[in-house]
Amino acid sequence: MTNTALPAGPLLAYYGDDFTGSTDVMEAFTAAGVPTVLFLRTPGPEWVQRFAHMRCIGLAGTARGHMPAWMREQLPAAFASLQAFGAPLLHYKVCSTFDSSPERGSIGQAIDLGVPHMRGRWSPMVVGAPRLRRYQAFGHLFAAMGDVVHRLDRHPTMSRHPVTPMGESDLRVHLARQTPRRIELIDLVTLKARQGDAALHALMGDDVPVVMLDVVDEDTLAEAGRLVWEHRGEGLFGAASSGLEYALAAHWRRSGALPEPAALPPTQAVPAIAAISGSCSPMTAAQIAWAAEHGFATERLDVGAVLWPERRELEIARVLAMALVALQAGRSPLIYSAAGPDDPAVTTFAAQAEAAGLGVAVASARVGDALAETMRRLVAASGVRRLAIAGGDSSGAVASALDIAALTVAAQLVPGAPLCRVWSDAPGMDGMEVVLKGGQMGQADFFGRVLHGTV
Repeated sequence: MTNTALPAGPLLAYYGDDFTGSTDVMEAFTAAGVPTVLFLRTPGPEWVQRFAHMRCIGLAGTARGHMPAWMREQLPAAFASLQAFGAPLLHYKVCSTFDSSPERGSIGQAIDLGVPHMRGRWSPMVVGAPRLRRYQAFGHLFAAMGDVVHRLDRHPTMSRHPVTPMGESDLRVHLARQTPRRIELIDLVTLKARQGDAALHALMGDDVPVVMLDVVDEDTLAEAGRLVWEHRGEGLFGAASSGLEYALAAHWRRSGALPEPAALPPTQAVPAIAAISGSCSPMTAAQIAWAAEHGFATERLDVGAVLWPERRELEIARVLAMALVALQAGRSPLIYSAAGPDDPAVTTFAAQAEAAGLGVAVASARVGDALAETMRRLVAASGVRRLAIAGGDSSGAVASALDIAALTVAAQLVPGAPLCRVWSDAPGMDGMEVVLKGGQMGQADFFGRVLHGTV
């Protein structure tokens, strides 16, 4: 085994297209022994200095929920701020289920905006992540739900996603609808035969193509990481899931550049937590149902009410009062806006938004803001020190409302959703614990694990 030391300084900087996915990357590298910090807003000089020892720097964003015009306005500055750290890899982190469309969260638009920030001749894309039970084979993406692995266009959740439904599992076809850039694939057969270097060389041209790398197991994962790292040249920009970080870590361990990782500490139990959910995933619905059956005080936020300014305050006050009573009784409150994709709050939402004179995007933002304001007031009034937030858009809104500057991983909880330590200048916020959970992450007892720990 060749012992190839890693260069000094930052190894990778990334922009997360939603907040929950951003913590997924942080967990992947922290668990591998690569110190990582995730900023929740562009850091000023003081915060940069405070975390100057970090080898990976992330910036959590909300691009997944926005249109290309917003991305063109916002992403170049974000990419430039990350490029300034001098890492050889600049990563636009996407969901491992590739949530995107030409109109919303366009991964192709992000690639076209990001490629000019680095000087590399190709743009790598690693989406498969076996630890998260995401697999890419011959360009097609597969994702598990429960005990079954589904092709993405037949996945019970992603094929019916209310905003970015996946009607195509071939990521080359899906991405081609979002960018005119050349899209290529190095498949698993080529990777397993150790012929990726020659294949990559043959794909090089005068343009900067997107090159997808199949990942189905630990061998293809490490080989994908090797190709990216050894062919990083003068610096690469790539859109990828946290599979990129898992791949790099696997290669660095195989090459001897990283030792075998020490396990993250387990999550300890606490007397109570406060939880908010803006997710409409069936997995989150199962988790809410489990919580209701196991002592949590669950309460539905009336999404129709918070769309109307004159009713919003009353609804927030109502659910806040319930949550405070629960905490005083030693129970953990869980406030949610929907329970699965078939919930009437989801199926009638467009009609409710129209009745309130709002577009669906604006109405969704109002629901997220109401959940965020509820959590802000709850933290201020109760002193609760551990929070669980489900849903990417909800996580962004809540984290902003709580004035969180940065997160680092505190403990292992579930794959893709670690327990995080809060860094903040806001009174009472620094040192709090929070977990940001994507809709598909965790099993039915997720909220129980946040409360009771993993010991």
